Amino acid sequence: MRKKIVAGNWKMNLNKLDAVELFKSLESSVYPPDVEVIIAPPSIYLDSFSNASNLKIASQDVSQNSNGAYTGEFSSEMLFSINLRFAIVGHSERRVFHNESDEMIFNKVKSLLNNGLTPIFCCGESLDDRNNGIQFDVVNSQLSNILNNLSSSDLEKLIIAYEPVWAIGTGLTAEPSDAQAMHSYIRNTIANKFTTKTSEQISILYGGSCKPANSKELFSMKDIDGGLIGGASLDSNSFLAIVNSF
Repeated sequence: MRKKIVAGNWKMNLNKLDAVELFKSLESSVYPPDVEVIIAPPSIYLDSFSNASNLKIASQDVSQNSNGAYTGEFSSEMLFSINLRFAIVGHSERRVFHNESDEMIFNKVKSLLNNGLTPIFCCGESLDDRNNGIQFDVVNSQLSNILNNLSSSDLEKLIIAYEPVWAIGTGLTAEPSDAQAMHSYIRNTIANKFTTKTSEQISILYGGSCKPANSKELFSMKDIDGGLIGGASLDSNSFLAIVNSF
């Protein structure tokens, strides 16, 4: 049975004092036993929080390279060495602001898997894509490298996050039925490429202005297994309310 997961992406927010305060609040909270709770603080704080026992810690990114003269980058092996087991890859902000290609993102996925980490693989369409009716084609293209180049056993190690780009940080949210349609499409695409059993092993999260006011309805959808939470993850009460929305 696939996992229910709520992951909080703090992005580039919080000074050290505020980050520690939020971390301590979340680390000391009580969570439903069937929900895996992950937070992704800024990379500068990862080593400080990597000894968490009640939370799983994720990196917001990773280099596609294993080592070398790549100033400012850090590798999958480095993340593993500080006890991290998750990393976000392919977030729309990395695709847009850092011009990350599907090939680069796939290289990051491979590096993470080779070093024992779980990729949280993001995909999603822009508002223009949706308005032009090509949202499924766009997501299918973003998935193509992992579907065509990973074995079923490796694919089952991934967490997939569907994040409609037009709903990130805008306050706009996909209607639950629209989000469910895309989650169902992703799961069926995996099933068609591999097997239904493989597709049912993979948790698919919704990311895009998910908050306490809409999380319960979103999480009630058949193929939505939780959320990749942005702004609401910076407030412990809001984040806890989302965790308890299943």
